[in-house]
Amino acid sequence: MISANGLELRAGAQLLLEAATFQVAPGDKIGLVGRNGAGKTTLARVLAGESAPAAGTVRSSASVGYLPQDTLVGDLDGLAVDRVLSARGLDTLLSGLREAQLEMADTDPARRDAAVRRYGRLEERLTVLGGYAAEAEAASLASSLGLPPRVLGQQLRTLSGGQRRRIELARILFGGSEALLLDEPTNHLDADSVSWLRDHLRAYRGGLVVISHDAALLDAVVNKVLHLDADRRVLDVYSLGWKGYLEQRETDARRRRRERANAQRQASALQSQADKMRAKATKAKAAQNMQRRAERLLAGVSADRAPDRAARIRFPVPAHCGRTPLAARGLSKSYGSAEVFTGVDIAVDRGSRVVVLGLNGAGKTTLLRLLAGLEQPDAGEVTPGHGLRLGYYAQEHETLDTGRTVLEHMRSAAPDLTEAEQRRVLGSFLFPGDEVFKPAGVLSGGEKTRLALALLVVSGANVLLLDEPTNNLDPASRGEILSALRRFQGAIVLVTHDEGAVEALGPERVVLLPDGVEDAWGEEFTDLVALA
Repeated sequence: MISANGLELRAGAQLLLEAATFQVAPGDKIGLVGRNGAGKTTLARVLAGESAPAAGTVRSSASVGYLPQDTLVGDLDGLAVDRVLSARGLDTLLSGLREAQLEMADTDPARRDAAVRRYGRLEERLTVLGGYAAEAEAASLASSLGLPPRVLGQQLRTLSGGQRRRIELARILFGGSEALLLDEPTNHLDADSVSWLRDHLRAYRGGLVVISHDAALLDAVVNKVLHLDADRRVLDVYSLGWKGYLEQRETDARRRRRERANAQRQASALQSQADKMRAKATKAKAAQNMQRRAERLLAGVSADRAPDRAARIRFPVPAHCGRTPLAARGLSKSYGSAEVFTGVDIAVDRGSRVVVLGLNGAGKTTLLRLLAGLEQPDAGEVTPGHGLRLGYYAQEHETLDTGRTVLEHMRSAAPDLTEAEQRRVLGSFLFPGDEVFKPAGVLSGGEKTRLALALLVVSGANVLLLDEPTNNLDPASRGEILSALRRFQGAIVLVTHDEGAVEALGPERVVLLPDGVEDAWGEEFTDLVALA
């Protein structure tokens, strides 16, 4: 279905993968894993035909459905249902039917009759293509992914980031492709939708490559694992399920350690003997040969696998502020005729912890954007308090300029720091050396998350608005951010479906959307987190 031969991947001058050869066959359920920044997203884009490899070839004999991490695509003025149906080319037919239906009300008989004939032709073609049944199928998929019927009739621009992500996933699944490439498909999904997706992918008969930090999904679905080793720049192929892969990978690591230890002992002995022989001119050539043998021994074994790096996140003491640095009263917001919420009040006290909960589309991201001043409410007002310094983390990373480099972002966020200090901060977020010159547009989802968090750290903010900050992070980096949130001395308003993030935050209050009810946090709200 998909065949890669001698594949080489690069991010600028950085080598990510060298001489990889593998294939995706029917029935393969492949988990593509590796630490953040290893090149998983780059590899997925190459397999999907979205970009070209530095060397080698990719051939596909099947239709491929690709779900990228960045799903901010499509006509924002188009309807959500049309976006799903576009996977089979049915969106233009339905749009034409809607236009013809409107023209059938024309008072001019000639134009009315032409519209009737056009409507008939389009309807006949739609029937042949199974269009009406397809609409029902698309609605069923959307429902399984937690999208209510009303969302399908809304314009894409009126949907939250989580809803648009689900629409894109529904579109890819609806397309019926013979192979699927899914990059973090469980992002923004609630617990029920994740469970449904696991079952759906398990039953899928085509070839599947999935990038995910969701160990439960990988355990339930995959029968093969490709591990992209960032240290060795190779792709290790394991024809095993998830648990078998974990066991075998550890066995391989122990074997490589033994091989290297043996090679080092032999090389050390050869080196010692060569040093002794160099003292005698008659044995200089033999000493050189021994030296070469020692070097070949060390070159022939893999280095110890370096432990997965984690971003070192340390928020500084926040700037001083008044008792209530941020408040809002009577906030209402609609997009067209779609009302998101109305009459929401919130007061963020100094050092307080607030969780915002609600189903997808309830307005969680919208509320944070209003508080951040990125959007204006239809009614009500946001009131900054004394000394407010606001930091906003956007789940879709729309605050990052894709054309600017990592270092340029840091220069703008922390102009008072020297370049050495800026690079030291970026290094702690796993952007060492020349990686600071990468444009934000080529970063993986996890790298964008780390960059956005680095910019927050240098902001000196005393109120953080965080929208799904643990998405796309490997387990080690996720642990670091949860630890940093626990220690942060300023106020935090958090939107998340990550129960671990809520536990780390230790919230005092909760705001429930769309009703805007504010209440003291209690354990009874914990079950709502995953559903949100």
